[in-house]
Amino acid sequence: MNPYQDFVTDSVRLVHHARAFPLGGFPPAPRPQLAPDAAKALFFAPHPDDETIVGALALRLFREAKLNLINVAVTQGSNRERQAERLVELRNACHYLGFDVQTTGPRGLEKVTAKTRQSEPQLWAGMIKVIADILIRHRPRVILFPHERDWNGTHIGVHHLVMDALKQMTAGFACYLVETEFWGAMDDPNLLVEVSEQDLADLITATTFHVGEVKRNPYHLLLPAWLMDNVRRGAELVGGQGGAAPDFTFAALYRLRQWAQGRVSTVLTGGKFLAQTENPATLFP
Repeated sequence: MNPYQDFVTDSVRLVHHARAFPLGGFPPAPRPQLAPDAAKALFFAPHPDDETIVGALALRLFREAKLNLINVAVTQGSNRERQAERLVELRNACHYLGFDVQTTGPRGLEKVTAKTRQSEPQLWAGMIKVIADILIRHRPRVILFPHERDWNGTHIGVHHLVMDALKQMTAGFACYLVETEFWGAMDDPNLLVEVSEQDLADLITATTFHVGEVKRNPYHLLLPAWLMDNVRRGAELVGGQGGAAPDFTFAALYRLRQWAQGRVSTVLTGGKFLAQTENPATLFP
């Protein structure tokens, strides 16, 4: 007998079985006790659900580093008929995880794309101010947002919007930058973050609160496979070509840098594997 036949068959069976699981409605996951003056991390989400799909490090920062994690709902999706509903779904997902939510307007921002940045400078300037005001208000220690080649137009737009807002900050403003990937893989990630089984289960569960989206496309069921493939990619992209793979089952890829004195600077001299046993606070000395 070929044991790999059972391996594949069981994988297919589990995914199909999980299609019948309930969506949303779960009681909140356990959350840490944060200090009243806890440092903040802002997750700039291009769409409702990004905070759960690529939020593995955000969740670890909340649970282990005890940062006050705030999801910034940059947009509420492009379908105007669904925007109010998607905000409700987002609040429910964040409530499950324990994240706070910061909105950018009654419907969120719209037309957040590189094309708008080039062709509608006045509209873009107004959106920059919204994001800059959020940065000034919260003074985050860490911000998470998409990298500049994340394929989806809004993801790329959010990258440029956040970077343009950073350029509006005073010289004394500083924070760590964590760039995420989903639609388009990074060529140069420098951080591979191990994801525990419990954290992954909670991220999947939180994603199910985005009921309208996962009914259309049950992508939450494919998160384990994607995070497993990140271990394969990250072993060499982060660890070096031909390097040994870390003993991770699930992991997420990021690019870690810093904003200080009005510019981006490097933080890591090489790639970093962050295991479950390491507190992610060590990334931000």
